[in-house]
Amino acid sequence: MQVRYSADPVRFQRMTTEEIRSEFLIESLFESDKIDFVYSDIDRAVIGSAVPVEKSLTLASADELRAQYFCQRRELGILNVGSAGKITVDGQAFDMANRDALYVGMGSKEITFESADKSSPACFYLLSYPAHKTYPTAQARKADAAAVNLGSEEQCNKRTIYKYIHPDGVKSCQLVMGFTEIADGSVWNTMPPHTHARRMEAYLYFDIPEDARVFHFMGKPEETRTITVADKQAIISPSWSIHSGVGTKAYTFCWGMGGENQAFDDMDHITIDQVK
Repeated sequence: MQVRYSADPVRFQRMTTEEIRSEFLIESLFESDKIDFVYSDIDRAVIGSAVPVEKSLTLASADELRAQYFCQRRELGILNVGSAGKITVDGQAFDMANRDALYVGMGSKEITFESADKSSPACFYLLSYPAHKTYPTAQARKADAAAVNLGSEEQCNKRTIYKYIHPDGVKSCQLVMGFTEIADGSVWNTMPPHTHARRMEAYLYFDIPEDARVFHFMGKPEETRTITVADKQAIISPSWSIHSGVGTKAYTFCWGMGGENQAFDDMDHITIDQVK
């Protein structure tokens, strides 16, 4: 498990491109037959992946967590961004199609990952936060998600937001999670941007063509920077930072939040003239 310590807004202003990438961009996810994790000191978020190819993978704890098993004091959100697979939680199996999600409640002990076809494996994205209450493990499918259509072709930001883990959907202790599809011909998400000081956020960008990139904007509104992001790479977004992106082609991203509240629309909106 890799450990990341986040810079504060003052140090952020003086960081080089490589320093910003090394602290906030996660490039090491989705290696075959491995479970990879990055532990962030921001709200003690854990961001990771599991890609079972030749064998099933079992989620274990890490020395950094000081726990007997991974979900002893944590909850876990999982989104499949690959082909069909299966997750088994304490003997209960869940078939996971592309873009299916699974919430795993605190106290779940044995969690395993499998692919239906090793030539086209499942790619499980994992996001975890500390929990203080147990909620039932539950599956969420795209067809059952609360979908919200936003944006327009004129503003190049036509998109659909799918909410999975939230107060009116799959219940959790503090995790909020879903994904956003950018429509063909659109490239922007969330501009003008916002912050939400009550919680941090993690972005996983996926379904980015090999010859395309997303430019992720972050920083204080008056002191922004960009990170160039390729397919299946993730961003750690501090609560003080804006989070917005624009792609050279359409893309999809998984958003996940944890912190002081779960209100999806609790945002401090920034006007376009404030962005510098």
